[in-house]
Amino acid sequence: MIHTHRNIILIGMPGAGKSTVGVLLAKALGMQFIDCDILIQQQTGRKLQEILDTDGPDAFRQIEEEAILSLHPRHCVIATGGSVVWSRAAMEHLKSLGLVVYLEISYPEMEKRIRNITTRGIVLMPGQTLRGMYESRVPLYEQYADYTIPCSGEDPESVVGSIITISRQE
Repeated sequence: MIHTHRNIILIGMPGAGKSTVGVLLAKALGMQFIDCDILIQQQTGRKLQEILDTDGPDAFRQIEEEAILSLHPRHCVIATGGSVVWSRAAMEHLKSLGLVVYLEISYPEMEKRIRNITTRGIVLMPGQTLRGMYESRVPLYEQYADYTIPCSGEDPESVVGSIITISRQE
């Protein structure tokens, strides 16, 4: 069984299911749940897209890093924002907190899943396409992940089951 102080951190692309899977996983394991996107909105009093539109992607990434570094949870499932992997400090902090699980989806699957790209709060650098964002993040997710769960075409419950199996082996 997972250590009572250990956390499970979910990383992956927008649309990978981090928030959806995170809530179900927390319920299944009797853990707390933290959604980092919601945490940022609570700390700033602003929506993610508003921060991006007003302050730009670099400022957003700084705010995201500070929010992550402020976390010191125990026995939590943490759903991160997709851009968290750009911060080495944030990722090292998350890795020190627990098990990092990469919810992997293909590019076509991500495109299919994210309908609200202009309002969702997706961090794209100036001139960056969605495919460019995808291709630049994959190596970082792979680098930081303790485990990778293929999620394309999978329902949230089966992904939760896979993570529970992994967490019990830890």
